[in-house]
Amino acid sequence: MADTDDASLVERVTERLITAVAVGEFLPGTRLPAERDLSPLLGVGRTTVRAALDDLSARGLIERRRGRGGGTFVAEDWPASIVVGVDRWFEERWSDLVDACTASSMLHSSLARLAAERRTDADIAAMHSRLDDFHAAESGDPKQRADSLLHLAIIDAAHNDALRGILLEHERHLSLSAPAHPWGDRESHRRMETRAAREHDAIVDAIVRATPDEAAELARRHVQIDLELFTEAREFARRRAAEAATG
Repeated sequence: MADTDDASLVERVTERLITAVAVGEFLPGTRLPAERDLSPLLGVGRTTVRAALDDLSARGLIERRRGRGGGTFVAEDWPASIVVGVDRWFEERWSDLVDACTASSMLHSSLARLAAERRTDADIAAMHSRLDDFHAAESGDPKQRADSLLHLAIIDAAHNDALRGILLEHERHLSLSAPAHPWGDRESHRRMETRAAREHDAIVDAIVRATPDEAAELARRHVQIDLELFTEAREFARRRAAEAATG
């Protein structure tokens, strides 16, 4: 029984990593976090993570490189067969994903409202610093990291540890790099970066001006990016799965 349970856990982790790549949490050509870092993100032991990565390597989704600058990287081109698994994952989990994205947007909205009511001069300086870093960051993974740090600065400005903990724990189940947005493939990446820059400016401005209702609504709409990207990824997976079935 234990062997069966272990195999099922590895399969679930494998599917989670495949989906993380499909929705743009990890772009083609980028390095995955080390096993020791993926383990707490996924909530499983390093042995399970290693087994899942071995599976993904065998399937051609990731590449392991040795030497200086080595590590585990997302393959630039990966087999269409992988998308069939992603399509199945979306079909099985779609209702849960919609609920999770809705909860995430409401939590971010509540924290933005509190930030507009409670932000200090130090919070304002931190948000502006993170906002500048976001605008200056290079496209791709650096921009995603800057996005995550900006959202954390906004969350911290709310000064509510209970809501902060609930949000971060919730988004660990939605995104491996919470609270960053999964921004899709390279084609949609720059579009999302441009949109995020515009919306970040508006959210921070509303918080600084102490307009709670405006900040809450802007944050709620901004986090809907996640559901839009999951929808795009689902449609892409459906098309690729259909192509694989008829090819």
